[in-house]
Amino acid sequence: MAISFDLTGKGALVTGANTGIGQAIAVALAEAGADVAVAGRSEPTETLGAIAATGRKAVNIKADLSSIEPVGRVIDEAVAGLGKVDILVNNAGIIRRDDLLEFSEEDWDAVIDTNLKTLFFLSQAAARGMVEREGGKIVNIASLLTFQGGIRVPSYAAAKSGVSGVTKAMANELAPKGVQVNAIAPGYITTNNTAALAADETRNRQILERIPTGRWGRPEDIAGAAVFLASQASDYVTGQILAVDGGWLAR
Repeated sequence: MAISFDLTGKGALVTGANTGIGQAIAVALAEAGADVAVAGRSEPTETLGAIAATGRKAVNIKADLSSIEPVGRVIDEAVAGLGKVDILVNNAGIIRRDDLLEFSEEDWDAVIDTNLKTLFFLSQAAARGMVEREGGKIVNIASLLTFQGGIRVPSYAAAKSGVSGVTKAMANELAPKGVQVNAIAPGYITTNNTAALAADETRNRQILERIPTGRWGRPEDIAGAAVFLASQASDYVTGQILAVDGGWLAR
């Protein structure tokens, strides 16, 4: 049997696809043949244009994923626009920074709600249709802080550690029903969110010294892993956290 990365005929929903990693994943899925819906607060004009340029259908869903309130509507609109949701990529997320002793309950709840609670309930809603069709792929975006504690980001570290646990829990229950659930843990990726870090000469040098590959990652590096996990090629891969980090964790 030929191994296929072709996503023709598939419907994919990607959250937080306005820029950066989410945008690269959404466009890569379209390039592989999927019709793609994107969900988030910002208007993803550039992303929608790039998807359309591949010849695939692009659907925009306006939703604030800081709570689970819009979850049902997001799935309904994705199904209405695409016909079905075969692939879900949970990329939307936020980060709040403060010293541990000063970290507020508000910042804790905001990050946990967006990065973990919404991720689970959106996956649950999407999985219902996948189970009915006896097939589907859920790809969660984790982090290096799924494995490490970080500094001044306790709620983010907790949420991304939680992504690992919930990925495995979902994989265990959904695997017998033909649905694979995996996560990608990006390393240091060049995006708008990391521009200030990359511009800091000292921190940039320290980061590069730790990465065996010797460079920051690009959003496209994550997109390639997402296409693999969304495709037939990964049908026997589930419950895994795939680090795409240039070797950071190996050090």
